[in-house]
Amino acid sequence: MTADTTGAATDAADDWQQWHERRLETVSAPYGPLALTGTYWLEDFPDGRLPDTPGTWVADEDGVVLTATGSDGLTVDGKPFSGEVRLGADTGPTDAARVALGDRRLVVLVREGVWGVRDFDPDSAARHRFPGIDATPYDARWAVPARFTPYAEDRTVRVPNADGRERGLGLGGELAFVLAGQRLTLQVSVQGDGSLWAVFADATSGVTSHRFRFLYSGAPDADGRTTVDFNRAVLPPCAFADAFLCPFPPPGNTYDVAVEAGERNLV
Repeated sequence: MTADTTGAATDAADDWQQWHERRLETVSAPYGPLALTGTYWLEDFPDGRLPDTPGTWVADEDGVVLTATGSDGLTVDGKPFSGEVRLGADTGPTDAARVALGDRRLVVLVREGVWGVRDFDPDSAARHRFPGIDATPYDARWAVPARFTPYAEDRTVRVPNADGRERGLGLGGELAFVLAGQRLTLQVSVQGDGSLWAVFADATSGVTSHRFRFLYSGAPDADGRTTVDFNRAVLPPCAFADAFLCPFPPPGNTYDVAVEAGERNLV
């Protein structure tokens, strides 16, 4: 190995270590995934009363109507709330959710027309007992060039989710690459900034790693070129809290290859 390649490998390993440390900070943050204590679909609560949550929450086609009294202790947009308010889905940071109860954040969401509320509590038991993430140190073999081919039109496939329900997963194209001597493809979703996101499983899944993982890749260039770096494979949110939905891998995204890289499990 030349001095240049040695230096590049060292830089990549250092970058990965910094990425891993940032991941630990993000996961364990006050409103990170460990803080989620419940996801409540309003259709399951016809009386509008959610577990350990004041107020009445009722869904209609356009959003959620919250009714509460001053004694309920809720705030909306940072101010004490009583009366009735219509809420849309919270799409920003969790700590900026419109409805709060002390330090808790009550986040309105919608999936395929079904409205729900998520409860994030910085004092959650999971956050207090977080042991860390078991992640394999950087190995350049798991970072490979890839070519992205967009589909002629976006596709939606139905896949099971971690909460036991089946939902649509939007797919925008396919990555092709060579990994561990095998030619592989990965169906991916295209995010708003052009970057790519995938759900995959491999021969380690459910054995020495979580049953599936997420992978993010940078936006491809004009020729479709990008890098697939399994060193940065991450645990899905449902690895940290059962109340996350988390889609399972779509057909074709489960490999016989053992991807001994990236985040594997909680410690």
